Amino acid sequence: MSIWGLIANASFVVQLVMLTLLLASIFSWVVIFQRMRVLKRARVVSRRFEDQFWSGIDLSNLYRQLTAEGRHVEGMENIFTAGIKEYTRLRQNSAVEGDAVIEGVERSMRVALYREEEKLDQHLPFLATVGSISPYIGLFGTVWGIMHAFIGLSEVQQATLATVAPGIAEALIATAIGLAAAIPAVVAYNRFSTKAENLASHYENFANEFSSVLHRKVHSNEGA
Repeated sequence: MSIWGLIANASFVVQLVMLTLLLASIFSWVVIFQRMRVLKRARVVSRRFEDQFWSGIDLSNLYRQLTAEGRHVEGMENIFTAGIKEYTRLRQNSAVEGDAVIEGVERSMRVALYREEEKLDQHLPFLATVGSISPYIGLFGTVWGIMHAFIGLSEVQQATLATVAPGIAEALIATAIGLAAAIPAVVAYNRFSTKAENLASHYENFANEFSSVLHRKVHSNEGA
């Protein structure tokens, strides 16, 4: 009997387990491709923005370029625009001291940083869940299938391998599907988590460097 025949003749519970695992696998692959695209885009945007930022361009001009009409600000750009916007707003008030300006800028960038980190980590808990529970769901289907096979075996007078083999085989298919769903999800989760952490650390380093640039700018203007 073929694999498809075993699946078609499996008990309702085992079929339900297989369907659940199949849907989990499909959704996890959708998340995997989506995360690949998002993280790749974040790296490209970060490299492009850093090239502009450290090229010596005036910060006000860079802000205007990033916030031009119809342009979508993302990733590290969002941290920069949040910081420079708060810096400009606070500097317009001459009563605000330099240290207070920097504190406000750092607070604004920290909020933007947290939002970008949430975007990087989005849907990763789903991959972790699929990777952790899929083998157990498959094991449940296997146990149920084997139990069903032995119950059916008790109803026949002569037990042979041909009698019990289909039931055990259909049960083991559930375990195979569970592993097929779990392994890519676990690998993808570990890989994407590492990339997201690296990007988040990169964002944080930039926020600190930008804060230092503004700190020097504020105190140099005060000294002047």
